[in-house]
Amino acid sequence: MQGPGVPFRKMHGLGNDFVVIDTRARPLALTTALALRIADRREGVGCDQLVTIEPPRPEDPGSVAFMGIRNADGCVVEACGNATRCVAHLLMEEAGTDTVTIGTLAGVVVANRAGADEVRVDMGPARIGWDQIPLAEARDTLHLDVGIAPFTDAVAVSMGNPHVVAFVCDAEAQGLAVFGPSVERHALFPARVNVEIVTVREDGRLRMRVWERGSGITRACGTGACAAAVAAMRRELVPRGPVTVLLDGGPLTIDWRVADDHVLMTGPVATAFTGVLDGGLLP
Repeated sequence: MQGPGVPFRKMHGLGNDFVVIDTRARPLALTTALALRIADRREGVGCDQLVTIEPPRPEDPGSVAFMGIRNADGCVVEACGNATRCVAHLLMEEAGTDTVTIGTLAGVVVANRAGADEVRVDMGPARIGWDQIPLAEARDTLHLDVGIAPFTDAVAVSMGNPHVVAFVCDAEAQGLAVFGPSVERHALFPARVNVEIVTVREDGRLRMRVWERGSGITRACGTGACAAAVAAMRRELVPRGPVTVLLDGGPLTIDWRVADDHVLMTGPVATAFTGVLDGGLLP
């Protein structure tokens, strides 16, 4: 029994929204069922992802906290770029610093203050090997045929979590809700996959829409924006370097650094409200 009065923050990065719970002082026995109840937009708080701030783990050197992530379907996931910015902002405000190191299931990430409400995160190296995505079998990740249009010549990228990117003439005209579920659960992706459709605009910016694994269509996906930028640069559709990715919720700046292949993501954070989870919602 957890008892009443578990505080939370409702935060978002470009409309990709999170319930953030600090469990460092008060551990929370978070189960799939509880995560589903909290994420429910009618009977819970509602969110794309449920995020916990936990004590640092010994295997994450230099980290001040561990960030746990569950998608709206209750499943544990490895990475979330927009949530990382939100948690990094909270931790930097708490410590009065301009940089912070956070442990995740995808590895240790370093974040820096980039403005009053902007955060830059080093998301680590892009991973492009078929077994790093992972795929169910050896395939060319630069020209991947999933067998579902428009993903017949796609690009697979891992940003600590799996992504598949299709380039289309008009991202707005694509039926993402129609093919998103089928691509997410295709047998080629044993861990399922995040699904991005991208248009390269004449001004060099990327217009991206996303179907997130376990959450469906969301207004923004930080790791998806990173994957889209890496995919476009691998295809030589845009130059290697900083690029703006336009999501439903707004822009992110992504830089796939030449020196070490690390991907830097810069974007805003916001707090919508704070509250307390009622005891009736908890086990």
